[in-house]
Amino acid sequence: MAESILKIENFTMHYMTKAGEVSAVDNVSLEIRKGESLGLVGESGCGKTSLAISIMKLLPENAVIKGGHIYFDGTDLVPLSEDEMRRFRWRRISMIFQAAMNSLNPVYRVSDQIIEAMETHFGNIDYSEAREKVANLFRLVGLDPKFMDQYPHEYSGGMRQRAVIAMALACEPDLIIADEPTTALDVIVQDNILRELKALQEKLGTTMIYISHDIAVIAEVSHRIGIMYAGKLVELADAEEIFHHPIHPYTAGLMSAFPSIIGPKRELVTIPGEPPDLLNPPSGCRFHPRCQYATEICREKEPEFKDYGSGHMASCWNPLEG
Repeated sequence: MAESILKIENFTMHYMTKAGEVSAVDNVSLEIRKGESLGLVGESGCGKTSLAISIMKLLPENAVIKGGHIYFDGTDLVPLSEDEMRRFRWRRISMIFQAAMNSLNPVYRVSDQIIEAMETHFGNIDYSEAREKVANLFRLVGLDPKFMDQYPHEYSGGMRQRAVIAMALACEPDLIIADEPTTALDVIVQDNILRELKALQEKLGTTMIYISHDIAVIAEVSHRIGIMYAGKLVELADAEEIFHHPIHPYTAGLMSAFPSIIGPKRELVTIPGEPPDLLNPPSGCRFHPRCQYATEICREKEPEFKDYGSGHMASCWNPLEG
């Protein structure tokens, strides 16, 4: 079994607001092996992106790390200063952000932006060598190098997203975090980009974290899937296992909320209610106000995140048989 490259232990991060503390990430623990792809799934506001930017230490000023550790290749990132984190960002860990247009400077040519990232981390790299590397990166992500000297506004949405992926690969990082990498793209372009990301991950041996609210999309590209709800990691298992044998009722609810394209048709079932207010999260299991299986203990005591066999982890007082 490959050794782990990222190990998160009991990590908690809150946002300080005028209304109070928002419990964005609460006591999350998980481990990712080298060369693995992990999908993080959950509704908007569940803490997926907050966990991702915590790994990158790109937190806003009102974010406070309350406890825990994030070990990357043996180094705890939590206590590192901004200068120390710059040694890791882009060179060892890079991120594909959700809004591609916002990730690119509109007044610089795309090639120059990618070269700037390489110059920052590789020092005095030869300019012609850097341009050749940009051209190779464009070919790698399915873009014609003839477009590399254009400006972001001259690209289509799919081209911009591929350019951002090329930029994320520019410094040959060990870990790439893809935060909703296909948002706002049509389904055909989404599928193409996800297939290309999966092929690149397998070809380069890069470790990937995919973030999405769409569990069906994530299942296509991930070895394992983690389910987040209200700042908590509530289930973690191999993609096939979690699809066919969900243990947590929230995971089962996500599975029932999307249509089946192949096989017999089934009735879509929605999850009642809304995610809780993280300024004042419910006691016990945070999913209990929306859970049809909730009992008294669910309302009173938080369930333990435990192994149900073969690394299938979940936190539930009334686990499903799958």
